[in-house]
Amino acid sequence: MNKGARSNSNNAVPSNNNSNDVYNIIVLVVDIVILIAKFWAAIFESIVKLFVTQEEENVQGKTVLITGTGHGMGKEMALQYAALGAKLICWDVNEKTNEQTVKEIKQKGGTAFAYTVNVTNREEIIELANKVKKEHGFISIVVNNAGIMPCHPLLEHTEGEIRILYDINVLSHFWINQIFLPDMIERNEGSIVALSSCAGLFGVKNLVPYCGTKFAVRGYMAALAEELRHKNPQNNIKLTTIFPYMIDTGLCKNPHYRFPKLMKLISPKDAASSIIEAQRKGLEEAAVPRHFVAVEKLGRMIPKKAMRLIDDFLDAGVDSDKL
Repeated sequence: MNKGARSNSNNAVPSNNNSNDVYNIIVLVVDIVILIAKFWAAIFESIVKLFVTQEEENVQGKTVLITGTGHGMGKEMALQYAALGAKLICWDVNEKTNEQTVKEIKQKGGTAFAYTVNVTNREEIIELANKVKKEHGFISIVVNNAGIMPCHPLLEHTEGEIRILYDINVLSHFWINQIFLPDMIERNEGSIVALSSCAGLFGVKNLVPYCGTKFAVRGYMAALAEELRHKNPQNNIKLTTIFPYMIDTGLCKNPHYRFPKLMKLISPKDAASSIIEAQRKGLEEAAVPRHFVAVEKLGRMIPKKAMRLIDDFLDAGVDSDKL
């Protein structure tokens, strides 16, 4: 009897397995159908957005922290955010030029505060960030803009030059975001803007370490966006990565281009306006000018050799600053 019972019990196992297999197949089919429906709904939504004017976030009364506000795009962004009614926290290593930015904002009726900081120093960043949060409360928008751009061949870069490039252009983003992001997560609101570059989309000669830093910023922001999305499906923290073309700030010392009218330098004022618009619309990625992101995606579909022929024809880039 025991043997027979055992035998009947063993015979029942395949039936249970078959039932589980059928159930799993049904679940998989349902998941695939839902995926297809959501996939095409997302495609349709994206197409519709191309033809609909997106509403821009109202930044009036919000506190905006920008690094590198002593000159160039950082200064222009500070001036333009202030004109929109935001309170500016201006960070720069150059005390004199940073104070000048704040002075200009106040002369126009805006609110701004200047802080001198070396963004290569993590401890200094943490100390100042805690001070800023204590004095000004929640920071709604953080713009990691500070950067440097030495232009010469890789073998002419010194170890110190490469290290400081990564300290300013990449690692400062980590230290700053690690301080201000927890408050954003707690409130489920806020924006982080990271300045990459078109050199974070395309490799450029004489900018090998610089391109490395800007590709790093792109990857960092993409990964952070995924981390926040999985941490909270209802995540409302906006991350925006910006890819500016050559901006007339003095960093790009020896630009060259075959077609000046097509690929001329962009003014810091125009670049700042485009960046602020991207942040206020909550765009995940935005180039300055806008079409460069699409060009990069298209370029990845074209054989590398063919794309290089186009690059050589356009002949746009930077010459060494050591010439």
